Amino acid sequence: MSATATTHPLDKLSTFEAVNHHLKAAARRLELSDKEVHLITRPYRELKVELPVHLDNGEWAIFPAYRVQHNNVRGPFKGGLRYHPSVTEDEVRALATLMTWKTSVVNIPFGGAKGGVACDPKKMSEDELERLTRVLVRRLDVIVGPTVDIPAPDVNTNPQTMAWFVDEWAQVASYHPGVVTGKPLEIGGSKGRNEATGLGVLVTGLDAMKRLGMKVEGSTVVIQGFGNVGSFAAKFFHEAGMKVLAVSNSLGGVFNARGLDVPNLIRYSELNRDLGKFHGGEPISNADLLELRCDVLAPSALDNAINAKNAPKIDTKLIVEGANSPITAGGDQVLTERGIHIVPDILANAGGVTVSYFEWVQNLQNYYWSQDRVLQELTDILHTAFDEVATAAEQNQVSWREAAFIVAVRRVVAAQRLRWYGYGKKHH
Repeated sequence: MSATATTHPLDKLSTFEAVNHHLKAAARRLELSDKEVHLITRPYRELKVELPVHLDNGEWAIFPAYRVQHNNVRGPFKGGLRYHPSVTEDEVRALATLMTWKTSVVNIPFGGAKGGVACDPKKMSEDELERLTRVLVRRLDVIVGPTVDIPAPDVNTNPQTMAWFVDEWAQVASYHPGVVTGKPLEIGGSKGRNEATGLGVLVTGLDAMKRLGMKVEGSTVVIQGFGNVGSFAAKFFHEAGMKVLAVSNSLGGVFNARGLDVPNLIRYSELNRDLGKFHGGEPISNADLLELRCDVLAPSALDNAINAKNAPKIDTKLIVEGANSPITAGGDQVLTERGIHIVPDILANAGGVTVSYFEWVQNLQNYYWSQDRVLQELTDILHTAFDEVATAAEQNQVSWREAAFIVAVRRVVAAQRLRWYGYGKKHH
């Protein structure tokens, strides 16, 4: 099928199937057996529960919730909890799988998991969200713990959610701040967590630019998404001397061909959701923003934002994936064929889980680091991970995405073989 076709076969894959499409490409390069591929493809455990919650109006509501634990051969399961009305088991399964490869590619000793509750937090009071969280903890108590599975914030959850989780865990088990990460500093959170993912986008982006021979000073960047990831990424790219041409959120975006005043825009966004009304630029839609000519494009909001249909219109040299799965499998193939380099999500946005790892380490040791140490340790890990991925890409003559999966899958399979995980060396 041509790049300009409206429907690409790979874009028909479910989210989980799309993740495993990239995994299987790496598995073929590594010459894994069918049994090994099956073991690293299927989740270790999937839990679906119903959460009865007493609402403020006196009525009861029941919310479906999921926790998928994908793989733990390299360490405890690790992954966020999201509250969103569109949460599905397939989405959670796919994100759990991505977490396995994300923790592996940056070589931190965790596996992958993800959780979600199908609810609309925008229509719920804080008291209702607290009750929901506490019921969730009691449903998950048998499969989570500081050495078993460590949740964290995700979409529509935050440090307060994690504080409720810690407190309820103390009621049903024992007090241990390491049962979750992304907590407030007052109860064992880590400095540097807020900016970690955005900083990771910068670090891996600059490493990619250096590898491609691109000049940083004066280069242009476009960022879809202006939440925690996108706003910090914009701040860091701006401070690095790059021109941020456009940013957006769910309501739309703002564009300035001469470059946005990022510090003022960040201050504006703290009080105003509609970025299109920012006085330092003109309104632009999310769709048009993605097609702007720029040196670096950082999709940091929606999954599947770039697909085979709009990929031919993308006008950039480098894409750095701040969001999870912002490019479909079909879109990825089109972009790769066009020679556009992509720093994949499992590497580009791994800053958050890396600092979550630091938080967990600090909790276990009951010794806390300075922000400078956190950010320096994070930068060192990401530099190393990018170099390993870029080297694997050169050695195998593949894209950075496929190389990232090669690096990640190789580590997981090595651990699986060493642990004789159900089949042993004689059978792989």
